[in-house]
Amino acid sequence: MSAFEIHPISETALCCNLPPPACLDNQRRLWALADILAAWPQVAETVTGMNNLTVFAKPGMPLEELAAELSHIWPQTGAAQHQGRHIDIPVVYGGEYGVDLAGVAAFHGISSAEVVRRHTEPVYTVFMMGFQPGFPYLGGLPEHLHTPRHAVPRTQVPAGSVGIGGSQTGMYPFSSPGGWQLIGHTDAPLFQTDSYPPTMLQAGDTVRFVAERIEL
Repeated sequence: MSAFEIHPISETALCCNLPPPACLDNQRRLWALADILAAWPQVAETVTGMNNLTVFAKPGMPLEELAAELSHIWPQTGAAQHQGRHIDIPVVYGGEYGVDLAGVAAFHGISSAEVVRRHTEPVYTVFMMGFQPGFPYLGGLPEHLHTPRHAVPRTQVPAGSVGIGGSQTGMYPFSSPGGWQLIGHTDAPLFQTDSYPPTMLQAGDTVRFVAERIEL
């Protein structure tokens, strides 16, 4: 049974943490716990993160009591059988928006085409949404593509960039600073203010990247 540590992070919130590394089974259990807590009258809101769950108590609920109840229910919580949507994401690899593709290939001692093959082979699961509205943290990047982030982040990463950061891969909905290795670009509408929900992806969805072309 995974260790389940609970710490107060404010006067009204607890953070429930699992030890690394993050894995899909643990993430599904956290989603299941969040579903259970949605019916608890003493809980105002929950936010699922990567390997953690933040629980916001309603006014007047002592955090010590809530923490004890969470510790009691966690061992009984099974994995959620949530079936999200599957979405294919078209990507142009390399070129202007995949400026790190050759560097990632060199780091692993393979060709750029092999990086693309390995990146497009798995079906990824959205573990959580974070960093930016619509930014998915995807589980399932093969270990042979794990690549360190840049030691010095770029001051501007273009919107739509597809990147690798350590053991994660994801897509930038908006232009922002970032240290991930940029291997491609997508025009997929990751965030749209006129849609509900505005994010194209949700936790539990699955994603496969589809190579439109490779620019070398």
